[in-house]
Amino acid sequence: MATDISILGLGLMGSALAGTLLKAGHRVTVWNRSAAKAEPLAAQGAAVAGTAAEAVLASPLVIVCVLDYAATRQLLDGADLAGRTVLNLTNGRPAEARETAAWVTGLGGDYLDGGIMAVPQMIGAPGALILYSGSPAAFDRHEPALTALAEPRYLGEDPGLAPLYDLAMLTGMYGQFAGFLGAAALIASERRSVAEFTESLLVPWLHAMAAITPPMGTQIDAGDHATDVANLEVNRVALANLETTFREQGVRPDLLLPLKAIVDRRVAGGHGAEDLSALVEELR
Repeated sequence: MATDISILGLGLMGSALAGTLLKAGHRVTVWNRSAAKAEPLAAQGAAVAGTAAEAVLASPLVIVCVLDYAATRQLLDGADLAGRTVLNLTNGRPAEARETAAWVTGLGGDYLDGGIMAVPQMIGAPGALILYSGSPAAFDRHEPALTALAEPRYLGEDPGLAPLYDLAMLTGMYGQFAGFLGAAALIASERRSVAEFTESLLVPWLHAMAAITPPMGTQIDAGDHATDVANLEVNRVALANLETTFREQGVRPDLLLPLKAIVDRRVAGGHGAEDLSALVEELR
């Protein structure tokens, strides 16, 4: 069923959202500070609002995708939010989401927060995921339209949950990239092909290691860090060897050192027999 939807913010992601909704047959109104960014979408059938307030008035569902929450508040300030759902797909912090939700609901609107787990090119395609939290009634009402963008995953009524999960998933991603970059620097130090190493060896190895993270999650939930494989003392020695090898190869171990420091600290505290999952206790 076609729905009226407004999009505020037409960067790469906002434009992808708007274009996908248009292709799905929805009636889309767009607005952007730089009006030229709306032209390709207008050619696809989008209505172009003259102001952000006009875009808000055009639709019961208003999607905001801008740089930060301060920009979101600035765009919506003075707009009539009564009876409308604001879906904020701007990256931010849980505290900001809760503050923005209180502000929107205080003005008579419903609020949903979202975390986009995809790059713009993935929107509307298999593999894209968007996390949602906030008003359950608003999510139920708009879920059919939102499904056109990505797999929708509703996390709960607390609007801070979507950004919390978003940032947690980004943490895992950045950790993976940090490991890749360190590994790549080691291989490159001997003028070997990083691309070949990554495709034939590293990626299969990372897939295998990813399979052990769900059991580690169970250990963390239970607070039980016993292990019958490589304990923290074994990992301490391995990380010491890694640091030395990095330096001998003329490679900076900067991305590795924070992990090494926390392993050293945990072992020094008498927990060398524990699993790597125990490091979470040092982060609490």
